[in-house]
Amino acid sequence: MLENIPMIVIAGAVLVALAIFLILSRFIGLWIRALVSNAPVSLFALVGMWIRKVPAALIVDSRIKGVKAGLPMDTDDLEAHYLAGGQVDHVVLALIAADKASIPLTFQRACAIDLAVKGTGKTVLEAVRTSINPAVIDCPGGGGKIDAVARDGIQLRARARVTVRTNLDRFVGGATEETIIARVNEGIVTSIGSANSHKDVLENPDDISKRVLERGLDSNTAFELISIDIADVDVGENIGANLQISQAEADKQVAQALAEVRRAAAVATEQEMSAKTQEMKARLVEAEAQVPLAMADALKNGNFGVMDYVKYKNVVADTSMRESIAGEVKPGAHEDS
Repeated sequence: MLENIPMIVIAGAVLVALAIFLILSRFIGLWIRALVSNAPVSLFALVGMWIRKVPAALIVDSRIKGVKAGLPMDTDDLEAHYLAGGQVDHVVLALIAADKASIPLTFQRACAIDLAVKGTGKTVLEAVRTSINPAVIDCPGGGGKIDAVARDGIQLRARARVTVRTNLDRFVGGATEETIIARVNEGIVTSIGSANSHKDVLENPDDISKRVLERGLDSNTAFELISIDIADVDVGENIGANLQISQAEADKQVAQALAEVRRAAAVATEQEMSAKTQEMKARLVEAEAQVPLAMADALKNGNFGVMDYVKYKNVVADTSMRESIAGEVKPGAHEDS
């Protein structure tokens, strides 16, 4: 049994050596590629990346790109940024582009920008490229136009094109393109609204650009405004006239309502007076009905003679005749006669 121990030890050593050889052979290509590119990476560092589940090819290729561009990079920094969820290749390309354009950008700031734009669909490389080559933003966006009304009540529809450059110093924590678009839209509406006439805006549309630029709309944003150009201005509706028409229609309806109230009051008053007239006529008929009773009582008590009654009837008949000739027959006259 003791005689087999050396053989077991030798076999174990061979197996360990074979395992190490197989592991190292997996990264031998990357090691040689880094070595011949003057960006050497030790085999043990490559094995450590494999253990930490970091793509060694990505780290080595990114380091080679940086070294070839004159930007030496440490593999530990690249690994740390990858483990933080960043895009290592975009960071390296952004640093190379910034260096070629003489834009000061450190590795730490590039990593911060890369992590800041994560999930937005943008990359730090795009930010650097926009800083080199300014981008154009359409306002209000989507091919639409901004509606504003001048002081004379005429509606104008404008569309602007904003040229911006990325401000890398304010990119982390700065407002995005949506803020720029909102501020420019607000500035255009304010400029058109302060114009005395829509003709002034049509004659000098560049005045809108000057007023908007003077407001400093790029403050606390990730961009620097270069220019604002009014691409198109169209004349819309006469909002002032429409408002006046609406107001006149509203006043008309109010006046009609008040007139209807007065008419209803007049009709009620007329009906009330008709009722009072009928009441007075009823009282008159009642009073006239008391006359025969009074005469009968007078005859009975001897206060009224027969001849007096005859004279009364003659007077009534004479009065009725005159009223008949005049065409004004008094109600009840014929009945009394």
